[in-house]
Amino acid sequence: MAVVRAVGAVIVDDSGRILLIQRGHEPSAGLWTVPGGRLEPGESDEAALRREIREETGLDVVVGPVAGRLEREGPGGATYAITDYVCRVTGGSAAAGDDAADLRWVTRDELAALPTTERLAQLLSDWGVF
Repeated sequence: MAVVRAVGAVIVDDSGRILLIQRGHEPSAGLWTVPGGRLEPGESDEAALRREIREETGLDVVVGPVAGRLEREGPGGATYAITDYVCRVTGGSAAAGDDAADLRWVTRDELAALPTTERLAQLLSDWGVF
């Protein structure tokens, strides 16, 4: 079974809202989650995060500390080993792109009403994001 390394960005604005994207493709098409994706060969977590966030949201970020880690089953029996990092926006203009069908800043209450990837709200709570 293949292990695929991936990263995600936990981006919270000054109002305490978190940035989510709606996945445009499988796995998890149509569900809301934090932006991120797979590492390319030889790519560092930080470089992958900056690339993925730029592609999916149009934003530039500074990568901070690890927020948390998780594993998810992926297509073809792969396991995604995901490390989510706290990130801060430094520039760009927010717009859905690449794999993201949509994006929005949401409060904790708004998050609870969205169809999200498995355990997203619980993980963010466990990691102290909300």
